[in-house]
Amino acid sequence: MAEESIMINITSEPRINTFVKRNPKNYEGKTFGNTPHRAQPNRGKRQFQDSRSGSSSAKSTKQSTSAVRKIHSNVEKERQNEQVSSVAPKKRKVMEQPGDKGEPKTMDPIKTSSLFRNNPEIPAIHKQAVKTLRESIFTTNHFHDLDELHPHLISTLNNVLKLSHMTSIQKQAIPVLLEGKDALMQSQTGSGKTLAFGVPLVQSLQSIQPKIKRTDGPYAIVIVPTRELALQSFATVQKLIKPFMWIVPGVLMGGEKRKSEKARVRKGINILISTPGRLVDHIKNTKNICFKRVQWLVIDEADRLLDLGFEKDIAVILNALNAANTKRQNILLSATLTDGVNRLAGISLKDPVNISITETNQCKTPFATNEMKTEHKNIEKDSNSYSIPDQLQQFMVLIPSKLRLVTLSAFILGKFKIEKKLKMIIFFSSCESVEFHYHLFTNAFTQYSASKEQKQLPFSACKMLFLRLHGNMEQEARKQTFLEFSQSNMGVLLCTDVAARGLDLPEVTWIVQYNAPTSPAEYVHRVGRTARIGTHGYGLLFLTPSEAEYANTLASHQISVSEIKMDDILSALLIEHTQRKKSGKKLDGAILQEVRESATALQRVYETFVHSTKENLLQAKKALQSSIRAYATYPANLKQIFHVKSLHLGHTAKSFGLRDAPQKLSVTIMANQQKKNLKPKMKRSDLGTNLSAKAQVTLKLRSEYASGLGEKFYKVKKKRNSLRGWRPQPESS
Repeated sequence: MAEESIMINITSEPRINTFVKRNPKNYEGKTFGNTPHRAQPNRGKRQFQDSRSGSSSAKSTKQSTSAVRKIHSNVEKERQNEQVSSVAPKKRKVMEQPGDKGEPKTMDPIKTSSLFRNNPEIPAIHKQAVKTLRESIFTTNHFHDLDELHPHLISTLNNVLKLSHMTSIQKQAIPVLLEGKDALMQSQTGSGKTLAFGVPLVQSLQSIQPKIKRTDGPYAIVIVPTRELALQSFATVQKLIKPFMWIVPGVLMGGEKRKSEKARVRKGINILISTPGRLVDHIKNTKNICFKRVQWLVIDEADRLLDLGFEKDIAVILNALNAANTKRQNILLSATLTDGVNRLAGISLKDPVNISITETNQCKTPFATNEMKTEHKNIEKDSNSYSIPDQLQQFMVLIPSKLRLVTLSAFILGKFKIEKKLKMIIFFSSCESVEFHYHLFTNAFTQYSASKEQKQLPFSACKMLFLRLHGNMEQEARKQTFLEFSQSNMGVLLCTDVAARGLDLPEVTWIVQYNAPTSPAEYVHRVGRTARIGTHGYGLLFLTPSEAEYANTLASHQISVSEIKMDDILSALLIEHTQRKKSGKKLDGAILQEVRESATALQRVYETFVHSTKENLLQAKKALQSSIRAYATYPANLKQIFHVKSLHLGHTAKSFGLRDAPQKLSVTIMANQQKKNLKPKMKRSDLGTNLSAKAQVTLKLRSEYASGLGEKFYKVKKKRNSLRGWRPQPESS
């Protein structure tokens, strides 16, 4: 009867917590069935009143508890069977991980939001008819047609630089500069502006009699905005002065040691190429620098110098030059003319000649500095329109925020499928974003493409060269990256706008602007890294649906951009992409579904990598934070297109491999930064562990009361005190 009564109690109440225990404290925290057992000291111990002896009652309780456990297990099995029958079974997702040997692993499904749901509608963009400004780059004139040039200089241009014909800007600028006039030069990127001032500069310096000496100091100063452009200009000048060994060029820029630069300035530099900040530093702190013989002042990429906030530094440089010598030739160069450039021209130029080769302003016009505003009416009118090379094809793609990262990866894979030797530059809005994508692509992306190659897909990302370039890098790393990408025949450069001005990176085919530029002028400079000196190039601009109006803004500045569909880019993730692209077939429903599945699988790979370690997760959060901050810095005239309130933070976080929008983003990053800055205190037992064996013995033999400064310290201190006439005073009684 006891067992039957127990069965009745179980069926009426599923929870079984009536087990008899002698000491409740010993079973505290243990689980019986689904209910944890808790000790109840206030109620006291339960006592059994049984007519049987103690031994017989113990045996009966053991039998009853075993029966209860059997019955309980049977009830639980029945409940599980009922739940399984009522709900359809869910299959585990199978996904191949990078590095597996063709064997898919079963993984627990991760709760991630769908990439293709709850996205904003992509608006239709109607391409406007835009009349672009055209510039004829090449001419039929040769360098040997200029009688003023030295024969050795002409042979250097033909044999070393492999140039025989002049460009349009060179044809107009070189004769004017050889006459000694000031000039304001405007021309599209990649039209040969460096040689336009470099050739007459070298010609004038080599013709000085008696020959200039190294110890004479600088005769020409060239100011450039970035370190990479300084290195590039220095390399070009070195080639031009090859037959004139007595002319010494030099470069001063941030990141280098001041002591070594001072030594070079002390020895002598005739053509000084420098960034404005470092030159101002030497003007204030280096006594050996002298500007008495300066005859040339060249300000390259003048608009960029003003955008970077170097206006005060340029004013300091101009004042230092004017204090030493006012007779010199001044030249301003830029691909775009702004109000700041016109203001700088009024300060630094005297009776300049405006040299421009656009269709609307193809002239050489002298104007007076006193009437700068009236003479600049045509220039200001043309400054709203920009000249872009005819051989440059420009595209744009509208992508929801969640799909930006996957679409960029698919675009890279698709282009390297078609061309094995390809160079591409991708522009980002912040240094942290560059670091995050570089770390992601060199680890997760290359491994993903390697796993695809095991399936005989024509992916080559695992063999791809990824490089990064931004302002927070050390100077030696920046220099190495610049040289490596210039000399390689394939690779992808992830960079900020530090590489957007003046750099002549050879054989660059594609320019991808992952984050929209802050102005149409900046757009022109970015795409100007390709299609240089007559070569063909392509540009692609990434925009979200809320930023579609930016295409009309570009059209208002006579910049024509065609649209590419997002699905066509994502189709590069499929095997049949190359064959279908050649045949011209469109995506049908089944193929489109495969494309979306492949994109989702790639997104999972990225999210798994980002959440694999705390360092990766923190790096993604920093990149997201810096991207949002950069988004808030767009100028007022573009706020209606690029506004922080239009961002969906959850979707934006998805494009950085984050599964959810992080809460209290800045607090989390600051907390981790403070932990990183805190240095752990060294324990007493760890002192001397990193020293050599001899040093450890010396440390052990040292007196406990010694100061550790050594005997030399006290000898020097005693000598200094004796020289000062100091004597220890006797103690008073």
